[in-house]
Amino acid sequence: MIPRYSRPEMAAIWSPENRYRIWWQIEVFAAEAMGKIGMIPADDAATIRKAYDADVLGEIDVPAIDAIEAVTKHDVIAFLTWAGEKLGPERRWLHQGMTSSDVLDTALAVQLKQAADILLADLDRLLEVLERRAREHKRTPNIGRSHGIHAEPVTFGLKLAQAYAEFARNRTRLAAAREDIATCAISGAVGTFANVPPAVEEHVAAALGLTPEPVSTQVIPRDRHAMFFATLGVVASSIERLATEVRHLQRTEVLEAEEYFSPGQKGSSAMPHKRNPVLTENLTGLARMVRGYVTPALENVALWHERDISHSSVERYIGPDATITLDFALARLTGVIDKLVVYPERMMKNLDRMGGLVHSQRVLLALTQAGLSREDSYALVQRNAMKVWESDGQLSLLDLLKQDPEVTARLPDGKLEELFDLDYHLRRVDDIFGRVFGRE
Repeated sequence: MIPRYSRPEMAAIWSPENRYRIWWQIEVFAAEAMGKIGMIPADDAATIRKAYDADVLGEIDVPAIDAIEAVTKHDVIAFLTWAGEKLGPERRWLHQGMTSSDVLDTALAVQLKQAADILLADLDRLLEVLERRAREHKRTPNIGRSHGIHAEPVTFGLKLAQAYAEFARNRTRLAAAREDIATCAISGAVGTFANVPPAVEEHVAAALGLTPEPVSTQVIPRDRHAMFFATLGVVASSIERLATEVRHLQRTEVLEAEEYFSPGQKGSSAMPHKRNPVLTENLTGLARMVRGYVTPALENVALWHERDISHSSVERYIGPDATITLDFALARLTGVIDKLVVYPERMMKNLDRMGGLVHSQRVLLALTQAGLSREDSYALVQRNAMKVWESDGQLSLLDLLKQDPEVTARLPDGKLEELFDLDYHLRRVDDIFGRVFGRE
């Protein structure tokens, strides 16, 4: 992942140092378990554990391990060779009865669990900001649009409440994906526990906060990983949905909200007046990247027989890149919403600009309730509404309806005026907020 879109805490999870530390933990905890059941000498197991507690590895010498791998052409063997040099004769018990996938897959589970914890914290911060801004604009009138066209009034708070509910669902999905991915496999060459008993796996799993994989076949089944990365793709799509809404609202013709434009910021190298939605445009691009990692994860599910390594190169890319990108995107979106500049007066101006057309449904319903057929009611309202539409809002729907004898025969002026009450459309806002945030 490129540094531009990397945050240190998430990037550190995918560093070689962290990966080797986890490998070391797996080897040590496995040896510890083997010592307890008499599979290896208890004294040697205790010595390995003491070396671990004393941090005998010290600083991980990544170049030294790389140099060994250049000869062995095997990363786990290279690490074991380097780590074994820090021990005495007891090093012969490292990796006893294990296979490389026991180390690689279990370590990946730990890394994905660590990454999920950061992403869950990111979501918590985003949810906090969304709720605060939603409550702030709970009753700020805003035109609702369908197909990009004015429909009926909503509030800006409802837009943000919808986003909150969506990201709350995403948090639930990610928590479930985290639990699903956090499995441990220490089961040997083809997953039969022939040379390493299940008790070892159970001990390592408990030490690392994982769950034993029921059937590992040598590798942890990749349906778990596919679901994890698919969940990241769904979260990314929700990011793009909200980012796209902000981008539309910032268009000059709309300008109901815009990204914060800091002092000294420049919008264009050519045009000094520009204030562009660069952050949300960036989020749209980042979301595409995260979704791009979903298909390779799905294709990783189909491995040959008990194991091949066609998935390995894929996961070296998508593990770091998907989680680092999503972490950055969630943090950026949180900042955008936190500092979003909202223009309630412009929202009201836009809501009113089409001469009251947004109230057409209420008139339609009132005519049907007054005894007119739905078809005739629709035709009456539409013929007046189209005149307003074609005048670009210069005419008033209410005025035209008052001048239409077929309408006034059913609805007197006073009743018509009641049908153009904005508060009518907002009367259920408290109910919706109660569903999303709970009753106050």
